[in-house]
Amino acid sequence: AEALQAAGLAVSFDPVASAAELEASLPGRDAVLFFHCSARSGLVATLKRVHEQAADLPFLIVTAPETEAGALRALRSGAHDVVTFDRLHRLAPALLREVREARARADHRAAMAMLNESEARFRLLASSLPGMVFQLRREANGTLHFLYVSEACLTLFRVPPHEMLKSPRHFFDALAPGDRTRLRAVLDRMPGGNDVETPPLAPEGIFWQGQMPDGRRWLEVRACVQPLADGAMLWQGIVGDISQSKVTEEALRRSRQQLAELSFHLEAAKEEERERIARDIHDEIGSLLVRLKIEASLLGAKLPSAPPNLREAMRSIETMLNQAMETASRVARQLRPGILKEFGLSAAIESQVEDFSRSTGIACRCQCDEAGPEIDGEISLAVVRIVQEAL
Repeated sequence: AEALQAAGLAVSFDPVASAAELEASLPGRDAVLFFHCSARSGLVATLKRVHEQAADLPFLIVTAPETEAGALRALRSGAHDVVTFDRLHRLAPALLREVREARARADHRAAMAMLNESEARFRLLASSLPGMVFQLRREANGTLHFLYVSEACLTLFRVPPHEMLKSPRHFFDALAPGDRTRLRAVLDRMPGGNDVETPPLAPEGIFWQGQMPDGRRWLEVRACVQPLADGAMLWQGIVGDISQSKVTEEALRRSRQQLAELSFHLEAAKEEERERIARDIHDEIGSLLVRLKIEASLLGAKLPSAPPNLREAMRSIETMLNQAMETASRVARQLRPGILKEFGLSAAIESQVEDFSRSTGIACRCQCDEAGPEIDGEISLAVVRIVQEAL
C-alpha cells in the first residue's frame, strides 16, 4: 500500500483469507494482488478461481525473490505480471498498465457486442424484406463486386450468398442479355456526370426493371449510389421479384384493351342504329311530310274565298308542315350528320351550331381551322358528338 501511495495512487485494499471471501469481494474490483510467500500459498488454485469468476480481471503477483520462479510459472496460467518485494517501484506502473488494458478490452468487448447486436438486427431486417438487400462496389476501373448480399439471394438467383460475394457474374448472368446491358450502363453512370449519351443519375438513385432469361420472371432494382473518395461508387439497395406484379399489370392492360374494344363496338353499334333511324326519318317521314305538304297546297288552291277562316286554317297547316319537315331534317342531321361525309368536320360543326342557334334563339359564333390536319371518319364523328353534348 505504501508503494502504491508513494506513486500517487489512491487505492483501497480488501484483504481476503478464504475462497469464499475472495468470490464475494471480486465484483467491482479493478485488480487482484496476490502475495506469494511460499509454494503452499495456493497461487494456482486462486488464479483459477479468479478466472472462473472474472476472466479478464488483472491478476498481479507480489512475491519474495526466493519464490519468484514459482510465481513466474503462474504467468503461463494466466497471471498478468509478477513483482518482487525488492522491486516494488514496478508495482504501480504494472497495476496502472494492466487496469488500463483490462478496461480497453472491456470497452472493446462492449463495442463488439453492440456491433454484433446491430448486425443481427440488420440481418433480421434484411431477411424480412421481400427481396435481396445488397451493397455493390464499382471500382474506378469499372470492376464490380458485392460487399454484402442478404439470404434472399438464394431464393431469387438459386445462388448461395457466399458464391454471389465471390463473383457478381451470377447476378448479371441471371438477366436477359438486353436487360443485362441496360443495367450495366446504368451502374457505370457517374452522379452529376455531363455525358450526353449517358445522362447523370438522379439524386434518388435508380429504379430499374428487367427480365430473366426464361422470359417469365421479372426483377426490379432500387438503389442509391454513394461516390467514394478513391473514385469508386458504392451502390446500396434491394433487388425484388416483381413477376406477379407484371402478370397483374399485363392482365389489367388486356382488360383495359378489351374494355376499349367493347366500348368501341358499342359506340359503333349506336352509330349504326342512329344512321338507320336517321335514314328512316329522312326517307320515310320526310317523304310523307312532303306528300302532305303537296296535298295541303293542292287543297288550299281549291278552297273558295269564303269563308276566309278556311284559308287561314290551311296556311296554318302548311306552316306546321314546314316546321315538321325542318324538325325532321334537323333530327336526322343530329343523328347522323351526312354533311360530315360530304364536306368535312368544319362544315359539320358549323351546321350543328346553326341548328342550335335556330332552335334555341341563342346567338353562337363558330370558328374552325380550315387548314388543320386531316382527321379520319371515326374521330371526326366523335368530335361532332362532343360538340353536340357541349351545346
